[in-house]
Amino acid sequence: MKKSQNADKILKYARKHGIIRVRDVLREGIHPEYLRRLCKKGILTRVGRGMYIPADSEISPHIGLAQVAKRIPHGVICLLSALQFHDIGTQSPFEVWIAIDGKAAQPRIEYPPVRIVRSSGQPLREGVEKHSIGRTTVRVYNVPKTIADCFKYRNKIGLEIALEALKDCRQRKLCTTDQLWKYAKICRVTKIMKPYLEALL
Repeated sequence: MKKSQNADKILKYARKHGIIRVRDVLREGIHPEYLRRLCKKGILTRVGRGMYIPADSEISPHIGLAQVAKRIPHGVICLLSALQFHDIGTQSPFEVWIAIDGKAAQPRIEYPPVRIVRSSGQPLREGVEKHSIGRTTVRVYNVPKTIADCFKYRNKIGLEIALEALKDCRQRKLCTTDQLWKYAKICRVTKIMKPYLEALL
């Protein structure tokens, strides 16, 4: 295959999927050196270790979530990263928080930094939304599930963050009380959330 054909094939893939990885190129029988060359020519932009996007793409502020979703497709963006994605509170985590099955193998990701949260059953499966970030499908917990998770994992993130998120959510009416109760039950934090939620009603 000619060099121009290889370059066209790489760019076509990157435009379709938003992000192209070294393994994607290898799978197509193309040498990864083409990625470096396309970067040098300004056709691709490197956004992380072994990950590239078309240079003319609009880089989402949530590109880190897409990078992690590419490598952990069955994970779900959660806690501080979900709060930031939904624009709740004031958190700006430097790590991508992602929930995976308790029995899943430990992912190996050098960049961006990742914080793994183990879960299973309903708490892992319920409340998942699918969003497109740079043409990559990213699974993110919805607003009420994220709030309930913040109380469930308050020892990891701090109770003050959970309270800030709940207050912001209620003031801006991002979800209903019934929705919050639903996920509080799933996460088994109804007794913990009840006094705080009642104080905001």
